[in-house]
Amino acid sequence: MASLKASTTSVGAVKLDTFRVTRKSSLGLRAPVHVAARKGSPLRSVRCEAGLDVEKKTAALEALEQFKISADRYMKERICIGVIGLSVHTAPVEMREKLAIPEAQWPHAIAELCNLNHIEEAAVLSTCNRMEVYFVALSWHRGIQEIMDWMAKTSGILVSDLRQHLFILRESDATQHLFTVSSGLDSLVLGEGQILAQVKQVVKTGQLNSGLGKTMDRLFKDAITAGKRVRTETNISSGAVSVSSAAAELALMKLPEESRQSSVNFLLVGAGKMGRLVVKHLASKGVTRIVVVNRSIEKVDALREEMKDIEIIYRPLSEMLDAAAEADVVFTSTASEAPLFVKENVEVLPPVSETFGGTRLFIDISVPRNVGTCISGVKHARVYNVDDLKEVVEANKEDRLRKAQEAEEIINEEVNRFNAWKDSLETVPTIKKLRSYADRIRASELDRCFQKIGDEALTKKVKKAVETLSTSIVNRLLHGPLQHLRCEGGDEKSLAETLENMHALNRMFDLDTEKAIIEQKIKAKVDKSGNKS
Repeated sequence: MASLKASTTSVGAVKLDTFRVTRKSSLGLRAPVHVAARKGSPLRSVRCEAGLDVEKKTAALEALEQFKISADRYMKERICIGVIGLSVHTAPVEMREKLAIPEAQWPHAIAELCNLNHIEEAAVLSTCNRMEVYFVALSWHRGIQEIMDWMAKTSGILVSDLRQHLFILRESDATQHLFTVSSGLDSLVLGEGQILAQVKQVVKTGQLNSGLGKTMDRLFKDAITAGKRVRTETNISSGAVSVSSAAAELALMKLPEESRQSSVNFLLVGAGKMGRLVVKHLASKGVTRIVVVNRSIEKVDALREEMKDIEIIYRPLSEMLDAAAEADVVFTSTASEAPLFVKENVEVLPPVSETFGGTRLFIDISVPRNVGTCISGVKHARVYNVDDLKEVVEANKEDRLRKAQEAEEIINEEVNRFNAWKDSLETVPTIKKLRSYADRIRASELDRCFQKIGDEALTKKVKKAVETLSTSIVNRLLHGPLQHLRCEGGDEKSLAETLENMHALNRMFDLDTEKAIIEQKIKAKVDKSGNKS
């Protein structure tokens, strides 16, 4: 049983009862605990409240200490930009379609990625040829592991199976990769225009949903600039410039030379953006008639309005198999997650005329695929998917390499420009901390000065004059150092000097800005997690 001895003390104008509570510890020793209560307050409630306050303070101190330890650990790995993903060059279509994220779900994916413990910013670029996650990581290795786990969870593919198909790039390599992608140099078809539109959509989606942070926003906007410059300053876009145009070229390549394009029966399933481009490129190759199967007629009517030089015949989705029976070449481009054509319904289709090779061509440019792989075993049917478009890409290889070299020079310029901008940001925290450091000294010395002057002599006019003088002295002293910390980032030499000055000032004044930045970012993550819980 605890014994109580009461005494009364005064704190300000509030009378408090201070109780000395003696209780047995678990070791049999008696330990004193001091609690305070307002006059007339029940002892029990005061003890509970005091206990809670102590627990909160203790927990806060422990969290702060742990936080500092974490910050020291993070300092071993600087915050960095990275990309992790897979593409047509590293992974088969079977894997890419499982990882594909529809455009409408990009904001949700970005939100999930940014909620990961070690990811500060994120952006998703998901197309039929690639699925890539760009990010700013508080910790490189931990961030990579979290994203791989997230990819495995969303796709249902084991991390061990993903790992052999993923590529991971860091800092300038990651920036270079995105600029190369945006310029169409990493596409199956050199100079593909559609990928630039998709990169633009990443920015648009991020702006509408507040999904892109400062670094990711600038990275993708600069990638768009690089892509535009490459297309404007080189002739890289000549010839097949999209997956759709490559699909049209592949179809014409596979048809016998003696067949007349105007007499071939073409069928397109799906009148979306990719489908419209297929029609456009077929028309440019001399095709005059095509049947389009779609859920509704509105998109087909819009297609007719846009391309009046080609006859477009509408068939509803319920008549898809009947339309396929009359077609020699079938293009599929829909968002369906299940195959539209399987072995059972293709086997019963009538054979194609020997004039057109006796084989019905299925060219599937959808991810996920619209044509089942089982159709490959059907006699008189041949299936091509986006991976097979490599045949078209191989044409005119020498010219493609020459154009790519011209484009790479432009990309390198834009990468250097972005890196300079990113590096120039490093001086901002130092400027702020140096200014804060000087202001603290100024305020402290002012207080000492005012105390020496005394209240009688310290009139408002004198006080204002002394404050103005101190501010002026600090500003004059800081002018030179701050000037040497400001850099636009355009000149590599001046940027290097600026960063040297920054590191020197950090050492001289013990500003430790890098650690402060890390601590601030980790704290923001901790606070965010705490609010969610």
